[in-house]
Amino acid sequence: MSRSDDEDRQDVIDAFGASVNMTAGELDKWLATDESREAGQKSGDAESTGHASGRRIVELLHTKKADLSESDLAHMRKVSAYVRRHTAQRPDGDITQTRWRYSLMNWGHDPTA
Repeated sequence: MSRSDDEDRQDVIDAFGASVNMTAGELDKWLATDESREAGQKSGDAESTGHASGRRIVELLHTKKADLSESDLAHMRKVSAYVRRHTAQRPDGDITQTRWRYSLMNWGHDPTA
């Protein structure tokens, strides 16, 4: 028995919901901080990949499930995969003020929450 597109779509939405534990308001506020802008990989003065992703995540959190496009779902898959990979690399010790945590927060996931 094959899965329907609706079931696959819902799996993506569920995984995204499990990965992103910050509200749109919390994430938007975080993205305005210097710590957020300084975290992640970037070239020169360009915005980091994670910071740009965070802005897209805020938009996704405001989008009705029925209005999500294939592009939105693809980004949701990317977010879930990033959070899964990055949380597996948790450093030892207090992570409160680490670039590791800040990078995850740019992707909508606060590991201290």
